[in-house]
Amino acid sequence: MKTIAAAKFKEQCLALLDSVTDEGLVITKRGKPVARLVPVHANGKDLIGILRGKIKVRGNLLSTGIPWDAES
Repeated sequence: MKTIAAAKFKEQCLALLDSVTDEGLVITKRGKPVARLVPVHANGKDLIGILRGKIKVRGNLLSTGIPWDAES
């Protein structure tokens, strides 16, 4: 994975955004990684329903599990 210093990233930001690869880009500050730039491949519409059949709901989602009385 390619790395680049934060100051250099700031100078070349727009060009780097256009040329980012699937592997991504690690942005460093004083030699330590602080961020990773990766391209977005998923469209928001593609995410709807992606977990259908993969998550099991146990219990009542609308309950805290603590019984209470609204009258008291």
